[in-house]
Amino acid sequence: MTKLYSIGEVLIDFIPLKKGEALKDVAAFERAPGGAPANVAAAVAKFGHEASMITKLGNDAFGDFLIEQLQSAGVKTDKILRTSEANTGLAFVSLKENGERDFSFYRKPSADLLFEESELQAEWFGQGDILHFCSVDLVDSPMKEAHKRAVELVKENGGLISFDPNVRLPLWESPEECRAAILEFLPHAHIVKVSDEELEFITGIREVDEAIASLFTGDVQAVVFTKGADGAELYTQADKWESSGFTVDVQDTTGAGDAFIGGFLFKLLEAKANPENVLSILREKHADILLFANASGALTAAGKGAISALPVKEKVLALIKEQ
Repeated sequence: MTKLYSIGEVLIDFIPLKKGEALKDVAAFERAPGGAPANVAAAVAKFGHEASMITKLGNDAFGDFLIEQLQSAGVKTDKILRTSEANTGLAFVSLKENGERDFSFYRKPSADLLFEESELQAEWFGQGDILHFCSVDLVDSPMKEAHKRAVELVKENGGLISFDPNVRLPLWESPEECRAAILEFLPHAHIVKVSDEELEFITGIREVDEAIASLFTGDVQAVVFTKGADGAELYTQADKWESSGFTVDVQDTTGAGDAFIGGFLFKLLEAKANPENVLSILREKHADILLFANASGALTAAGKGAISALPVKEKVLALIKEQ
């Protein structure tokens, strides 16, 4: 059976008990497991496909908690290493009334950034696997080099590479450094997911179709352009398909984009996608794939937290049936 591998950060999101306050004014938080790559792995696992997380956590209570939470979501955790050299990463999140977020991160460095390329094992990866990653762990660190090696290993086995830049500027020395890292890794991905809030920042181009076209560099075969409640557009170099979002009572948008791409990749795993056939699969099944992905994101936004709000496959299908 093919697998999804996510590489990168797993951390604790501290979410305010009360919406609508600036982060400096929040008096009480509750903890929730998070980290975009981990959210994607958990989504795929909850939908019913095998998913594994590659990262490093601190030898601390937060690391123990995260492993328990990932396991409860069905994610394989045997490729999560532990260290006493740094703590597990933390993120404090404030929620505006509309569910949008403001972040403050604690990781200088966090344990995930200490994962080394030598700790990857070639035999982990098999034919048809998908590797998913984001930009948060592409800061100069051992983990950045581990990402490069993981991409190589998955490609050697004929697997797909999925990249969601997931821009988090507070984690970078400068916006330019963030953009440079994204553009460095972009050509190595087959599938790129980018949000309407990120597109102009990454490309420097305001006009959407022109900006999307600029992302087709190197190995990129498909770009998924997400627009929150307004749905998403799927681009290949030859085609463009649009899809609508779902109307839900938004509680917290944390993890909604990760649930979307998790749903998207789950459908590709179901279809046994690889770099040779992915374009024909998208051409044939784009409507079903986007419908499932949009419903996955909407249901997650209707809950609180990221991994804790991810729906199971049956709930996604039920929402689709209601529309």
